[in-house]
This record gives sequence, C-alpha cells and structure tokens, in this order.
Amino acid sequence: MLFTVLTVVLACVDPQPWSRYQGWLQWPTLCGLLGLMISIQGIRDSGLVQRAAGMLVAHVHSLRGVGLLLVSMTAVLSMVLTNDVSLFLMVPLTLAIGSLSNLPVLRMVVLEALAVNAGSTLSPIGNPQNLLIWQHAQIPLLQFIVHMLPTAAVMFVLVAMVTWFWLPKERVELQADKLDGHPVSLSLAVLSIVALSMMVLMMQSGHAPLGALLLAVPFALFSWRTLACIDWLLMATFAMIFLGLGHFAALPVVDHALGKIDFKQPLALYLSGIVSSQLISNVPATVLLLNRAQDAMALAIAVNVGGFGVVIGSLANLIALRLAKQPHGMRLFHEVSVPFLLVCAVLVYLVMRLQA
Repeated sequence: MLFTVLTVVLACVDPQPWSRYQGWLQWPTLCGLLGLMISIQGIRDSGLVQRAAGMLVAHVHSLRGVGLLLVSMTAVLSMVLTNDVSLFLMVPLTLAIGSLSNLPVLRMVVLEALAVNAGSTLSPIGNPQNLLIWQHAQIPLLQFIVHMLPTAAVMFVLVAMVTWFWLPKERVELQADKLDGHPVSLSLAVLSIVALSMMVLMMQSGHAPLGALLLAVPFALFSWRTLACIDWLLMATFAMIFLGLGHFAALPVVDHALGKIDFKQPLALYLSGIVSSQLISNVPATVLLLNRAQDAMALAIAVNVGGFGVVIGSLANLIALRLAKQPHGMRLFHEVSVPFLLVCAVLVYLVMRLQA
C-alpha cells in the first residue's frame, strides 16, 4: 500500500513520459519472478517438496543442525541460481519441514533471507546489483569472486553464528503421523522442474518475458490450479516498488543531493551505497551510483552490505517474508536484520581497508 501511494503521489507531482515508467517497471524482472513463482508452485503442488522435507528431517537430529544445513544450502544456491531463485526453492522446503517438526519456521526464513544476501554477494550472477556492476566494469569472473570473497565470508560467518545461537538447542521432534510419505505427482514434478530450469536459462540469456509465456502455456493446459495459486498480490507489490522507487531515484532533488558527495572517498562511497540501499533498495541504489563511483568493486561491497537492515534493502527480503506468510514476520525480521547490518557494516569496512 505504501509503495502504491508513493507511485501515485510522484506521478501527480512529477509526471513523466510513458517510456520512463516502462523503464522503471523492469518488465523482464517481473516476468522472471512470475515464471519462478509458477514453476515453484508446481513443485509444491506435486508433493516433491514435502517428500524432500521428510527425508531431510529424518537424517538431521538437532534444530541447529537443520538450521545450519538450510542456511548453507540457501547461500550456495544463491551463488549459482541468484538470490530470488534460491528463496523460491528453500522457503517452501522450510515451510514443509516446519509442518513435519518443531523447527521455528519464521526464524528460519529470516535466516535464509540473510543467507541469500551473504551467498549471492560472492557471485557476479548472484543478484542483480552484482550483475550490473560486473557488466559495467568488465571485470574478469575470477577477479570479481576473489575481490568479494572476504566480504562474503564475513557475512556468512555472521549468519552462521546467528543461526547457531538463535535457534533452540533442542533435538528435532518429528510428527510421526506426517512422515508416512507424501504422494508425489511425477508428471507435475517433471513439468515443474523442467519449467524451472528453462526459466533460469531464459532469465540469464535476457529472455524472461518469452520464458514466462512459454512456461505459462503448459501449466494453463495441464495444471491450471497451479496458476490459480500464484501470489498475484506479490507481483502487483513488486510492480509498485519498481515504479515508486525508480521514480524517486530519478528526482532532480536526489541527483542534486548526490552531487554534493565526494565519491572518491572510500568511506563516503561505502556509506552512500548502504544508506541509499536502505531508502530505495540496493538494485536502484546501484543504478543511481554506478556512474558516480570510480571504484566499482567498492560500490559492489557497499550495496551488498546494504541488502541487510530494513526490508526494502534487498527485494529478496520481501520475497522471503511473502513466501513464508507468517504473522509478525516483518517485526521479527527487523529485530534481527537491523542489528546484523550495524555489525556487518563495521566488520566489512575493516576488511575493505585491509584489502586496500
């Protein structure tokens, strides 16, 4: 609702040509999200996630062990499949595990949101801001990874520590009546896995709208109930976020304020990346600062750190909480993520100065 109001107010006080709104809408990103949502909903409807959850909790005996395994899987997946794909896979798995055991689902989802921000930091294709910077700066893949490794390591160690100390020191208690096996629709599972693989490839090749269209047709023909279960409100929310924050970042007053900052100073660039991410999310912040920052890799570190903190710091945070649909999720997320940002920002800056 807040972003809808922001979008409408800015459109009234600062009307722009339709072409600019089209650019801010980020249609390829929205189509990519839709394709991911359809394929993951299909995997959930097939029963495959529930079966995998039962197998996992049957072999890990402590809640802390389950938590560390899930955040590690989430972080690794975000390096190769991007942060949003990782969440679309791991949050449903976490919800399924929570339905079978005493795992605190909301805490786990918050930790996974932190984990994707940490894991995706390492990879140039792990999140949109890294991809933008990587393509803009023309940095070799291995050089990018090596430069981001200390930052990603600090982030993941902090996530692992929070996981260990925040999750209860208890054994996993299974609900035996729910472990008898979950029926799996093999045809729907195969369709959904193929659709997910195709969607990821289409997104990486820059053809997300075509991929979403090709994906929606077989589901409409063979599993229309999957399409009916899609969170269309989430899609509308992201559209308003893109329009509202994109317009805000383009305001002349914002440009004037940035003109007063000396981005040659490492601390100024670092704080600008973090603060702007807290205000307009880290992807728009990257677009806003990319041509002003002389050190592209320092900007990459700043905006990735800025993914922590308030929920709009990274759109992955919103995806995680929306997929979980847990009461008081936003409050608990901020109780953990804001202190996490304050600690992480200091530690990462110290590591940056040692790298320099």
